[in-house]
Amino acid sequence: MASTSSSSNPDPSSSSHRPAGLPVPNSTKSFWHSEPNQFLLGHRTTEDLPAEADVVIIGSGITGTSAARFLAEDDRAKGRSVVLLEAREACWGATGRNGGHCQVLPVARDIDVTRFEVLNYNAVRSYIETNNIACEWRSLAGTRAYFDAAAFAVANDEVKALKEKDPELGKLVEIVTDKEKLAAIRIPKAVGATLTFSAASLWPYKLVTFILEKLVKEGKLNLQTNTPVHRVSFSEDEDAEFPNTLHTSRGSIRAKKLIVATNGYSSAILPPFADLIVPVRGEMSALLPPKGAPRLPNSYGLCGQPGQPAHNDDYLNQRPYEGVPNPAGHYMFGGGEGGGKHEYIGVWDDSAIDEGMAAWLRKTLLQSCDLGGETEGLDELTATHQWTGIMGYSRDNVPWVGKVPGLRAAYISAGYTGHGMPNGTLCGKAVVDLLLSEEAGLDPGAARDKVVKDVGLPRSYLVTDERLTAARALPTVHEAEAMGAIGNHARQAQEMAEKGASAAAAHL
Repeated sequence: MASTSSSSNPDPSSSSHRPAGLPVPNSTKSFWHSEPNQFLLGHRTTEDLPAEADVVIIGSGITGTSAARFLAEDDRAKGRSVVLLEAREACWGATGRNGGHCQVLPVARDIDVTRFEVLNYNAVRSYIETNNIACEWRSLAGTRAYFDAAAFAVANDEVKALKEKDPELGKLVEIVTDKEKLAAIRIPKAVGATLTFSAASLWPYKLVTFILEKLVKEGKLNLQTNTPVHRVSFSEDEDAEFPNTLHTSRGSIRAKKLIVATNGYSSAILPPFADLIVPVRGEMSALLPPKGAPRLPNSYGLCGQPGQPAHNDDYLNQRPYEGVPNPAGHYMFGGGEGGGKHEYIGVWDDSAIDEGMAAWLRKTLLQSCDLGGETEGLDELTATHQWTGIMGYSRDNVPWVGKVPGLRAAYISAGYTGHGMPNGTLCGKAVVDLLLSEEAGLDPGAARDKVVKDVGLPRSYLVTDERLTAARALPTVHEAEAMGAIGNHARQAQEMAEKGASAAAAHL
């Protein structure tokens, strides 16, 4: 047996390239876990870990669960044994800790990415509606409120460019500058805003656990929770029937095929990805609204608020006041980097709260938004829950989907850069399609062409040797943060920097 190796591996002595550790057992308590799926708590479909399986998936978030679902639905995989391993309880990682958004971001990204996110959004909505899943799905407008004029100018240019390139996709987004309209959507202090019309809020944990429970009860999935994978051995023998051996806390399991769907923890399993998918700790909160406050009409990104860098944004949606368990109308509010006191890039420990970020989240909504209700004399909102979660930031800002270079039968889908909900479902489908197409005899290039055509996966998401080389020529995730060019809006940050440099040069 041999571990992954590559001449292009990052320098393991660099802190920027340090592989992630495993999920910690004492994670902070997410609001989304306050109504746990009782069937899945501590669930192990079989008492003992199977000795082998046709396909083993690591990770039970939106991607791993979607991969299991699409394997079950694909006739090419009929009769295959599928085992899903989760280090903690089911959906206890990023999907069970995120902001509860499923929102297309049509600006600052390529056209094929926007199209794919629309496909993903519609696929998630359709599945929820077809199965009548009680996960608090609400289709709404996604508002990105800009408090920084330069950032808004870049966003405005991006919207105009989208409408010129693809008028149909351009209908998804509009610019708002009218002060009365900004006040009506509760952001009167914003310079301007974009409204996106493929957006929703939901309880992600309830969606994912519905799928898992359904698959297990139908006999299509063996789910093994509380089973961390400490390492994987990869056989170099071309004739090995089971080239992947996963070493867990409960013994080993051999797999014909392996799918790594662990996002920010990916390099714990695949160390060569340490510089390509970096864990980033995010802060979330569930806040009680002021007495008498109406429900907010939209979901929100609050970009470049006073006291925060222009490229940073907080994110907000609101739970219902009625018709659901615990109908308290919680503001589900995350971000808070502007108040952070601790390092969060390269961090995979979600057991601790950054008190600076937590305080920022409790206070800033009262300053940035018109919440309504009784706010006079109110300095901060009351948090019922504050917690952290681990995202996976991609070095080139798009996910990594495909076969792991140098390995016969290992695949990855990860690196969503805080934007997994409008990507993970169909990325799970894409990685399954790649796996089954190659197994059926298609060469890797033809399999990649097929998944782009059939699933709509952006070609930029595919794992290739060429992309590995190109990504490693870019700044690291740590360097991008220092440059103000990290995350989904890196292009905006770079354009803002270039405009600033041009303006400075003009004065010389």
